[in-house]
Amino acid sequence: MWQLYQFPLCPFSRKVRLLLSEKGIAYELERENPWDGRDEFYALNPAGRTPVLHNREKGITLVDSRAICEYFEETVDKAPMIVGTAQNRAEIRRLVALFDENFFADVTLPFLNERMKKRLFLRAPPDSQLLRSAMKLANDHLDYMDWLIDNRPWLAGSQMSLADLAAAAQISVADYLGGIDWSGHEQTRGWYSVFKSRPSFRPLLSERMDVIQPPAHYADVNA
Repeated sequence: MWQLYQFPLCPFSRKVRLLLSEKGIAYELERENPWDGRDEFYALNPAGRTPVLHNREKGITLVDSRAICEYFEETVDKAPMIVGTAQNRAEIRRLVALFDENFFADVTLPFLNERMKKRLFLRAPPDSQLLRSAMKLANDHLDYMDWLIDNRPWLAGSQMSLADLAAAAQISVADYLGGIDWSGHEQTRGWYSVFKSRPSFRPLLSERMDVIQPPAHYADVNA
């Protein structure tokens, strides 16, 4: 059995959870708070970041969400997520990088810092200017997603791919923290509603942080 060391609002952990569920791979969740700094966790990943996937029986430890996803793409045939021609696969990887890097830096990370880190550890109010800037950048990203969905059935092409999982993972965390304004983004909201309805996504929608609650629409598959 695989053990997934993860944090509920880590978008990279969420991406891996979606992939494992879509592929039908059994795993157990191990809560790893990023502020604990446990020696046992650093022994698994010296970088101290989630997610980490560990299988004691097989003696395998996998680190980094993209490396984990690529591992299962190469070892599990069910529900392939990097598919098509070489050009199609390159487009999937381009969009995964866009959401893992740009969307995370522009939107998800500022909201995690301002709405979670400051509240839990610094006991400080969020910086409203930083949050406004992040929401503006979120709107720019959603504009691009609207364009993609206008021209493709899924973000990277004709079928669901790792690009969709990466995007949904980032958006779900930003949405939990109140960072997404869906007005004017009917294309992306429709795509996301379909995603929220998938069995792989339902466990994510049911999880809650102890002192940080999401907006009312967060778990509504029709919102």
